[in-house]
Amino acid sequence: MQVPDRFLVYGTDFWFLNHRIDSALPGYLMIASKLPVYDLAELPDGALAELGPLLAKAQRAVQAVLKPARVYIGRYGHSPGHPIHFHLIPVYDWVEGLFWRDDRYRVLEHFVEAQHEPGTDGAELTLFIWREFCERPNPPPIEGPSVPETITLLREKMNG
Repeated sequence: MQVPDRFLVYGTDFWFLNHRIDSALPGYLMIASKLPVYDLAELPDGALAELGPLLAKAQRAVQAVLKPARVYIGRYGHSPGHPIHFHLIPVYDWVEGLFWRDDRYRVLEHFVEAQHEPGTDGAELTLFIWREFCERPNPPPIEGPSVPETITLLREKMNG
């Protein structure tokens, strides 16, 4: 899948870093292989050597520019035609606030209460972000810079 230039943030010899095309959440990034490879074990050594530093650089950029409470990094899915890719998902305080006000997403609330720990787990927040900011036709309002502004800020940080 070709990513439109307006979503591209950065690139290396083996990887593209772009804003997720269908996400209304500013700073939701994807790191995708330029090679038609679907598993880590299939990547050449050069691609593997670039991956760790790129993940760290992208995380640092998101943290410095957008100041989320945390950044989730993961590999999900195995859709044909989509080479191996990783999601970098900023979790802002305001996103977590929206999550806590929406009863549909708190399946582990009783477990969390039993452990006397505040908060939720990453899977629940990831599901919330996917449903509300990527799949919903009318996503919740955001706080902070827009997606296009965020892309510009992250390009400057990654290339600076």
